[in-house]
Amino acid sequence: MLKTAQAESPYSRLRWPIVGLLFASTVINYIDRQSLAVLAPHLKDLQGWSNEQFAYVVIAFRLAYAVGQPLMGRLLDRVGSVAGLTFSVFWYSTAAVLTPLAQGLWSLCGFRFLLGIGEAGNWPGAAKVVAERFPPKERALGVAIYDSGSAVGAAIAPFLVLGLLHFTGSWRAALAIPGILGFLWILCWRRVAGRAPVPAVAEDTIAINRPAPLRQLLQRSDTWGIMLGRTLTDPVWFFVTDWFAIYLVSKQIRLEEGVLAFWIPFLAADAGNFLGGGISSFLVGRGWDPVTARKAVICVTGLGMTSIGLAIFTSNLLVLAGLFSLATCCYAAWSTMALTLPADIYPGNAVASVSGLGGALSGAGTMLATFLIGRISDRYSFEPVLVAASLIPLVATSVVMLLVRNRKGAVVNV
Repeated sequence: MLKTAQAESPYSRLRWPIVGLLFASTVINYIDRQSLAVLAPHLKDLQGWSNEQFAYVVIAFRLAYAVGQPLMGRLLDRVGSVAGLTFSVFWYSTAAVLTPLAQGLWSLCGFRFLLGIGEAGNWPGAAKVVAERFPPKERALGVAIYDSGSAVGAAIAPFLVLGLLHFTGSWRAALAIPGILGFLWILCWRRVAGRAPVPAVAEDTIAINRPAPLRQLLQRSDTWGIMLGRTLTDPVWFFVTDWFAIYLVSKQIRLEEGVLAFWIPFLAADAGNFLGGGISSFLVGRGWDPVTARKAVICVTGLGMTSIGLAIFTSNLLVLAGLFSLATCCYAAWSTMALTLPADIYPGNAVASVSGLGGALSGAGTMLATFLIGRISDRYSFEPVLVAASLIPLVATSVVMLLVRNRKGAVVNV
């Protein structure tokens, strides 16, 4: 009766506009963070920074992102998704607009740290919204929609940021102007989601304002499977988002030439979000257990990510774009499944917390990877990095297969 009543409720129709707004927030989130990656070759020449010094700026963001995700996750589970996401977007948009005040390497690190704290709320908040408003067979599609915003934002960023750089002649304006988009998003979010009460779509959505105890979450193998899986795979994605422009330059490809292919891996990632979400939703619709369906996609796409290692054998721009595209497509499908699993396994009062814990450990792993990428690429080349990036996803896939169990409807005691 609960599901029938919900299907007839006028609020059920709002889940699609709301997930559309989550997509928009993810696009804006990635434009703000990618603006620095796009400008990295220009700033390195202007400031005389090495790859290792640039890595410090990236690490500052990752540190904040790692610290911020569990904090934001707990906040979201306590105050709710509408207020929590409003706070998150307002915070990081303010940080983005203020970033041009940076006067050197360390002050830029400080502003990127502030940006990372705010942006950390996006994924735990979006995961919570999908868990609250979507039934299990639609959750992977909901996740695919909002998570695809990362690829769209990363694809838009080069054109928008480089366009602003050439139009204004200032890297500071190119960093600040995109930050205004977040304030416009808040107005839309409050108007749509703020007027739609949270429906009881799923039977396991309980105790919305009472976060599940962290101790109980950390005692479960499922939690560690999700956390470790993301920790091992996210550095592959962030290698592409943070270093792809610099990597192309290292291959003697000019930035202006490289930007023509820069968007292709991100478009492929966008396709991967929907491919993974669509396949797993199809399997659930055919009667598969949701967790089993997600793990099937993870197994196949974990193998596909190994294609990035083949880039060491070519300097052809289109071939490089193709290899990176296959890897990012598979990563995005893999990531969509990992982001969906908390909603499949945990009740509503634990989803954002588990997602935040995964983001925290992932952030720590990405910081370590970023430091190693900067040091190894300066001292040797990007080739060892690519070899590692092709092998580690296999370990991540094995971890998820072993630790995440098919316990349909499992709940955490509160």
